[in-house]
Amino acid sequence: MFKFNHKTARRALSFLALILLVAGCILPASAQRRRTRPRLGRYTRPAQTSTQPNYFTVPANTVIRVRMNQEISSANARIGDRFTTTVVDPVYARGTEVIPAGSIVTGRVTHVTPAARKNKAGTIAVSFISVQLPSGMTRMINGSLTDVTTNTARSDSEGQVAGRSVQKRNAVFIGGGAVTGALIGAIAGGGKGAGIGTLVGGGLGAAGAYFSKGHEAVVKRDTEFGVVLNQSVALPASNAR
Repeated sequence: MFKFNHKTARRALSFLALILLVAGCILPASAQRRRTRPRLGRYTRPAQTSTQPNYFTVPANTVIRVRMNQEISSANARIGDRFTTTVVDPVYARGTEVIPAGSIVTGRVTHVTPAARKNKAGTIAVSFISVQLPSGMTRMINGSLTDVTTNTARSDSEGQVAGRSVQKRNAVFIGGGAVTGALIGAIAGGGKGAGIGTLVGGGLGAAGAYFSKGHEAVVKRDTEFGVVLNQSVALPASNAR
């Protein structure tokens, strides 16, 4: 018959402590093995290759036919005022369309002379600073006012207009009366005199009579005229993505 005594109790306690010690070492290691999973190889998405569109140079002296989007007048215009125009005819570079019809060319008023007595007509001088394509791309440009209705401009087989006269870079809008609207004049001799061209979009000559009346220069909405590039500009093809 089994007898329980102090010696037997000490042995039992020692054996139990040994079991607990072994279990304490085995269980954390087993739990760690269960938590540790083999790492899978990380998936790397293939790099997307973006193709940059080819750019084409629109040379200096190219003339862009545009249409006025709002009215400006020498009676209330201020230096720095901005206005927008819409491209009427597409512009090509090396046979590729780069400025589609409908593009927006932004202009800025650079000088204003209100009409005064003694037969002094009002004048508005402008420059053109940017073109925005239908895609949303905007490019800075350096453009001046010119007339596309006179012999100072010519059209090539692509419908692109190119200027001939250097006087076009000094052109301003000159008052021509309420009926006729603004006239384009090419300032000569550093601004000492003015030679008036034809009515913008109307082909009306003999403008000296209108100039002598001292009317304000009023450029009405939908008036068409030319923007000549003083510097070349690089643009992508209009169908580029």
